[in-house]
Amino acid sequence: MHQQLLALTLFCGLSLASVQVNAQTPAKQVILTERERARVVDEVLEDRFTNLLPQLMRREGIDMWVIISREYNEDPVLKTMLPSTWLSARRRTIMVFFDQGPEKGIEKLAIARYDVGNLLKGAWDIDVRPNQWDALTDIIQKRNPKKIGLNFSANYAHADGLTFTEHGEFTQKLPADLQKRIVSAERLSVGWLETRTPKEMAVYPLICRLSHQLVQEGLSEQVIQPGVTTTEDVMWWYRQRITELGLDTWFHPTVDIQRADEARFDHLRTFSKRPAGEVIMPGDLVHVDFGITYLRLNTDQQQHAYVLKPGETDIPEAIRKAFMQGNRLQDILTEHFQAGKSGNQILKEALDQAQKEGIKGTIYTHPIGAHGHAAGPTIGMWDQQKGVPGSGDYPLLPNTAYSIELNAAVEIPEWKKTVRIMLEEDGFFDGKTFRYIDGRQTEIYTIPRKLEYVK
Repeated sequence: MHQQLLALTLFCGLSLASVQVNAQTPAKQVILTERERARVVDEVLEDRFTNLLPQLMRREGIDMWVIISREYNEDPVLKTMLPSTWLSARRRTIMVFFDQGPEKGIEKLAIARYDVGNLLKGAWDIDVRPNQWDALTDIIQKRNPKKIGLNFSANYAHADGLTFTEHGEFTQKLPADLQKRIVSAERLSVGWLETRTPKEMAVYPLICRLSHQLVQEGLSEQVIQPGVTTTEDVMWWYRQRITELGLDTWFHPTVDIQRADEARFDHLRTFSKRPAGEVIMPGDLVHVDFGITYLRLNTDQQQHAYVLKPGETDIPEAIRKAFMQGNRLQDILTEHFQAGKSGNQILKEALDQAQKEGIKGTIYTHPIGAHGHAAGPTIGMWDQQKGVPGSGDYPLLPNTAYSIELNAAVEIPEWKKTVRIMLEEDGFFDGKTFRYIDGRQTEIYTIPRKLEYVK
């Protein structure tokens, strides 16, 4: 934890003297002020424009990328390119990135009434060309690109941000010979969204640590009083805690229980019918699905806690062994991570290996980063275990992050039923190896915690 905070404070130019930190440091003490966050966001963005964007445009063979958005209907890619002080586009904001070659680099222009922060120079003189589309067309004609990338995609909503209206108005103004050079910028958009830079990976461990801290706090006697607290109470505790800390989330947390009763509720296949407001009781296996948004990066984590019965000092052996199968399924999946393999290939190989080892697994892993369910290779969906057309055919590439999301279904003899060990942890693939960004849960928590339990 200390090393993570050190990396962030040095990154931001902050003083460590103002923060005392150890392994138990409360989350609130390591959350930056809004001004400090803006500094980090803008520095990361400048680095991405300077170092990442040229690589991606040349990799995809697109020498001009045009991104068009109107205020409050922002292209998902453009939204990630706005400076920290821009919470939305202004009127119609058009970004143009033109590759002038390795020596001159990427020209970054805004066909808008304003500069876009300090990174994109405003290139629309309304006194010369009153019509914004005319100004854009003039920019394109003068640069004469070989390929003009636009954000339209059948496979990724993230890369499909060009609206019908904007596309129509733009192409109506663009000369026919230039219209023939239009190509989909799907892979360029996905590359921009999925690639994690060294600066981002300097701060991502702290973000995942904050999220883990909150998960563990909610799965404790500080929040859960058996026989009184409901699953709904815990869900809303998480939402309130996120707000109190000045953080945000990209989905409403889920809290549910599995127990030794006659109910046969399937937590995986009937999300829409999940029981609400169940009272948490001794002997319950509590599951949480939780994530935060901080410094424009997201987390997505699922963990478990067991509520000790009176007289119990540890988790029942059958539950412990079931959890080990969940961990093993995680290992099987990540052992098959190899650059160039598609999400569907990895899914098949992992499920085949799990079957050989007698694990009844379901895998629904997804990229994470600028979005929660992010752009990149989809590795299964809970209801598509034979592969996912389109996004599942996309290859695994270096410097990308994933939420390793899956479950192992295990029979618990004492309960006379099957439980699902539903796990999710955020990890990073550097092109050769995979690692969890802030570790993973390898033992079920107890409520109350074992170290605090009085025999």
